[in-house]
Amino acid sequence: MEVPLVVGVDGSEPSLRAVDWAADEAALRDLPLRLVYASLWERYEGTALADDPVKPSDQLMAEDIVETAARRVRTRRPDVKVTTDVLPEEPEYALVRESRGAAAVVLGSRGRSSLAEALLGSVSVTVAGHAHCPVIVLRGSHDNRAIPGRHGRIVVGVGDEPADAAAVRFAVEEARLRGVPLEAVRAWRCPAHETAGHPLPAGEPARLHEEKAAEVLGAALRDVPAAGVEAHRRTAEGHARQVLLGASADAGLLVVGARRREGHYGLQLGRVAHAVLHHAVCPVAVVPHRE
Repeated sequence: MEVPLVVGVDGSEPSLRAVDWAADEAALRDLPLRLVYASLWERYEGTALADDPVKPSDQLMAEDIVETAARRVRTRRPDVKVTTDVLPEEPEYALVRESRGAAAVVLGSRGRSSLAEALLGSVSVTVAGHAHCPVIVLRGSHDNRAIPGRHGRIVVGVGDEPADAAAVRFAVEEARLRGVPLEAVRAWRCPAHETAGHPLPAGEPARLHEEKAAEVLGAALRDVPAAGVEAHRRTAEGHARQVLLGASADAGLLVVGARRREGHYGLQLGRVAHAVLHHAVCPVAVVPHRE
């Protein structure tokens, strides 16, 4: 049985843009699409309605939202199989559970609340920090227009964590499916104590750090040519989050890794993933790796 791409929908324009993007992605991957609306309407409608044969108004609204989104998919990508579900629970918990049987979860970057309009929606952050599969958040293009996710190269941040290897594999496959180049980026910094009063010649510490960054990139992309993907390597001096945010300016997708530690129940994103989720100007994929 094929695992689907799961999309969280709430009727907002960003979530509909996520539906459009996910429909294109499902067509690329030849996967079914599952549209999920989750809300605890029972909390607000009251338990007395549990035995009422008439559905609560919020449930009717939710069903209308997912059906409208499904029609949108069928119009845009008639070849994609689409199913819908309305779940009476908190959206972040529902989507994290859905991630156990999904190829990826796709979310809009903002929700209905005014706070979510100002920052990345809390649901997106929570799901990205706990999901069992890649989570793709539709950053960028906040002009209420749906754009396809195929244009532009795939950028992947390469660090020292095992999660970064999972991110590279995901990025390679995305580049192959879309037929676009892959750019692997490794940020490096020369500690201040190595630039002052150090016995090595001026500039030597920086050169050593840059060479080490290039070696890490080479190891990360060792198997990429066999996959038939045009791959490029780039080292850049600076904080990883700033380097990747700069790279997102003309990318089709930015991919980062995230560790998942067993027994740890807090948000598991890391500073770099957290920063790009909030500030990147292209869609961001957070790829988990369980330790």
